[in-house]
Amino acid sequence: MTEIPTPLYDVAVIGGGINGCGIARDAAGRGAKVLLLEAGDLAQGTSSASSKLIHGGLRYLEHYEFGLVRESLSERETLWAIAPHIIWPMRFVLPHVQGLRPRWLLRLGLFLYDHIGGRKLLPATQSVALRGHPAGAPLKHEFVNGFVYSDCWADDARLVVLNARDAADRGAEIRTRCRVTGFAREGDVWRIHAGGGTFRARAIVNAGGPGVLKVLEAGHVPDANRMRLVRGSHIVVRNLFDHDYAYFFQLPDGRIFFAIPYEEDFTLIGTTDADHTGPLDHVTASADEIAYLCEGANRFFRQQLSPEDVVWSYAGVRPLIDDGSGKPEAATRGYRLELSDAGEGAALLNIFGGKLTVYRHLAQEAVDRLAARLPLDDRSGWTADEALPGGNFTIGTLDAIIAEIAARYPFLEGQTVRRMAHAYGTTSFEILGDATSLADCGHHFGYGLTEREVEHLTTNEWARTADDILWRRTKLGLRFTPAEARALAEHINERIAA
Repeated sequence: MTEIPTPLYDVAVIGGGINGCGIARDAAGRGAKVLLLEAGDLAQGTSSASSKLIHGGLRYLEHYEFGLVRESLSERETLWAIAPHIIWPMRFVLPHVQGLRPRWLLRLGLFLYDHIGGRKLLPATQSVALRGHPAGAPLKHEFVNGFVYSDCWADDARLVVLNARDAADRGAEIRTRCRVTGFAREGDVWRIHAGGGTFRARAIVNAGGPGVLKVLEAGHVPDANRMRLVRGSHIVVRNLFDHDYAYFFQLPDGRIFFAIPYEEDFTLIGTTDADHTGPLDHVTASADEIAYLCEGANRFFRQQLSPEDVVWSYAGVRPLIDDGSGKPEAATRGYRLELSDAGEGAALLNIFGGKLTVYRHLAQEAVDRLAARLPLDDRSGWTADEALPGGNFTIGTLDAIIAEIAARYPFLEGQTVRRMAHAYGTTSFEILGDATSLADCGHHFGYGLTEREVEHLTTNEWARTADDILWRRTKLGLRFTPAEARALAEHINERIAA
């Protein structure tokens, strides 16, 4: 019997987080035959556990990371333009706290923040008197003055999935729940063992995030890099305020945290910075971290919180380059790309560090590096101009998309209309199709999630479990009861088994 040859890919990307999916998209768009291998679900780790911000990192100015801040700020409006359904501008209120950073220093930092990143559409910083301002109402009376500045909010997990979807639309093969167990060079080709199968590729991109060194161990590749794993935890509580402003707060220990309007009915609070030494699977917020975030919020808000008020908490491990910083919050958020020497045979590109905001630029640089070793199309930078799936509409017209969905599908509740517009953009019309009633959408699992949407998520977005849908593709896990979640899980299992 003739042995069927193993297909040869140009690039095998290991890791289905934001960097891995961004690289897969960029490479596929340059004509590469791409394979992406992810041990779990897309965005299952760090990439769905961020503060959900596309931002320059105002606090990084204190650590003199001007290059990182400039790069991040320059990406904000680029990402907003290519994904205006899942990324949108948000105004942040920074109250002045007596005894901490002086007002002149805050204003200087915000002046730099406004001007070093090429801001064009986002509003500039303003000084505000908090008494009489909507954002001052929920705060304690001692906070009198502050500043309002601009950044962007993002649905981090959907940003990952949409990069994977666009990569697949351009020919990439996306394999989730396909753990890499080993790889070895065979001349100018890698032989990769993953998910019980064998694959071949001319180049490997190791985008393992916090597990980047574990990936190298699987291939018995020695590496002298040291990573600092820092856990960031967040809590979600019922609304602490009824306006659209977010908050940037300073604490006496020098740390900062955000309070952000979230999913219409909730407030997201975070993050912590703690060195992480435990396993990378099922990372959770500790009781001390939850209490710390509640105490931080209680310094500012009139409404007081306790851990019993937390309706959900999550944590992720940031893979930071170990730069010798004493405190975890001071460790660099920059990244480093390392490409194996051409004389070593098949190319290996390792991604160390990085942050959500700069993923697209990191991916572009990574594929530029590979272009010296692979026959790729000369399209460097194309990802800055082409919309992600569902984002093919102009900045500032999302309300028109919401109105059109509401007009075409009047049987949907307003909250569901807004949720779908923000999650899928123009793809909402493909999902809902010619439905004229809720019954046309199949079984209704609750809170506007119907069989049609579930079919889209399992067919086109690699969802395989109820958690994939409730906590990554949507955030309906905040609303579903355990019984409703079980019913969804049973449906998915029956659908996949069929």
